[in-house]
Amino acid sequence: ITCPGVLLKDKGELYLSVFVLGQYKKTQCVPAVFPLFFQEKLVFEKTFANTVDPGDLVKLLERRFCFLLYIFFLVGKTLATYEENTRDFLFPDPKLTCGHHGLEREILMKRSSFFAGIAPKLRFSTISLIAESLLSSGRSHTQ
Repeated sequence: ITCPGVLLKDKGELYLSVFVLGQYKKTQCVPAVFPLFFQEKLVFEKTFANTVDPGDLVKLLERRFCFLLYIFFLVGKTLATYEENTRDFLFPDPKLTCGHHGLEREILMKRSSFFAGIAPKLRFSTISLIAESLLSSGRSHTQ
């Protein structure tokens, strides 16, 4: 996470909190000095028991699920946020599959009222996998 020319007054530690597919995960803490380096893999898994068609899954991700990202100080103050529907976050290209898995992307976050600097820029990569599996009842579903 970069934020050129910004020095944080609070010298505590920061972490990222991510909410996607109905699950929260957070990173390890890092010193509150830009650039912030989070060298972690966060893995989220979700089974969609009644979804067989990947196109239906994409529609579901557009409507029902949201991707939320927060930068927090350990003391509970929010530094910046980012919100988008899960489909657009996981699959930024207009097509369902992309040959550029793990391609590095950048987003501008929305700074909180607590944070007086410019909007932080997050550089990251994602890999998404849609796999078919069998339910115990013998019906297939997309995971």
